[in-house]
This record gives sequence, structure tokens and C-alpha cells, in this order.
Amino acid sequence: MGKDVIIACDFASGAQCLAFLDQFENEKPFVKIGMELFYAEGPAIIREIKARGHKIFLDLKLHDIPNTVRKSMAVLSGLNVDICNLHAAGTVAMMKAALEGLTREDGTRPLLIAVTQLTSTDQATMENDLWIHAPIDQVVLHYAENAKAAGLDGVVCSPLEAGKVHAACGSGFLTVTPGVRFADGEVGDQKRVTTPAQAKALGSDYIVVGRPITAAADPVAAYRRCASEFVD
Repeated sequence: MGKDVIIACDFASGAQCLAFLDQFENEKPFVKIGMELFYAEGPAIIREIKARGHKIFLDLKLHDIPNTVRKSMAVLSGLNVDICNLHAAGTVAMMKAALEGLTREDGTRPLLIAVTQLTSTDQATMENDLWIHAPIDQVVLHYAENAKAAGLDGVVCSPLEAGKVHAACGSGFLTVTPGVRFADGEVGDQKRVTTPAQAKALGSDYIVVGRPITAAADPVAAYRRCASEFVD
């Protein structure tokens, strides 16, 4: 899988999401379906978007005891999405269990990636709220190395950490990076952000872009702009 732009379809209903996707007549963008839409619509929305020909990153960030995550991933595996994720903070044992659950009887499975630190988290938040006092880039690398040791395919991290993750875990270890905004756009609640072009230069494999595309006056044009800066 080469570089690609993943649109974060953070909509409150399936109707809103499908109406948004209807605007793309000539493209089938890779989409991220997160908690809001999945909790509102359930597996049916995944099947509908898949039937339309889109690749799907199912962003549910599982984090629980290993056995629960194993069983949950076995269910999600049946939805035939392309990427699933979990929190690396759930431990290596949990990540290994997730991989076991996600793998089908024929050996196939979606890609599995681990969230290192959310891009809404900065050093001060991590220290004050989580009581993690190591530098944030070291924490991200440690979590990435744990994910690789567990057999995962990559991590979710800031573009600012993508190059360091590749250096530590190899060029084939995927970096999926939210926190991407156009240079002339608002950063919203993100704290560790870059532009699409910067993310490309820093080594991101996939960028996840939400409001700069979904809230744009012309979402298709915004998507194409993003792709031209990151992929082309």
C-alpha cells in the first residue's frame, strides 16, 4: 500500500456520511470511520461504504484486557475493513491478543496499527494528566517498538514522529498520521500538526485529514489539494 490520504468521516449519522461521499463522482477516497459514526450506525455503515468501493480504516482504538480485545477483533475482522487499530498503552500482551483475534482462519487479516499518543496530547498534558514524564517523542518510539515486537503493521503518530519511527522500526513499518492541516487552515483541537507537504517530507505513509476536507466549501477540491501536496 502506497502513500494515501485518508478522509476522517466523523459524521453523526450514516445519511450525512453517505451524502458527503456522494460528492466524489470520480474518486473513491480511503475513509476513516471512527467511534461517533460506528456507534450511531453499527456495522451496517461499514458494509455500505465497503460496497461502494472505499477502503476503510476502522478507528475504534480498542484498549481492554487481552481476552476481550481478542474476541472483539475477531468480530471486527468479519467486516472486511482494511485497517483496524488499538491503543499501544494496552500492553504488548494485548496487542498480540488483538492480532490473534483479527487473523482469519485462512491467515488473512486487516492491517493492525497502534495509537502511540494522540495528536491532541502534548508534553504538558502527558505529564500532568498521565504522569508520563519521559519526552513525548521517546514515549512514541517506545510504544512503536512495542507494537512492532507484538507483530503489528504500524502505528498512529504525529507526522513529527514518523521519521523517527521509521528509523527505529524500519521503512516498512507504517506510520498513519493525523494532525494534518493546510497551511492556511485552523488547527482545531490538534496540538502537534503539520501540512500535507510537511507530512510527506517527514515520512508519513498515510495522512488522516478530517475537517479541512469535510468542512470545506468544496470537499472534492480540498481532497484533491491534499492529495496533490502529499501523494503526487
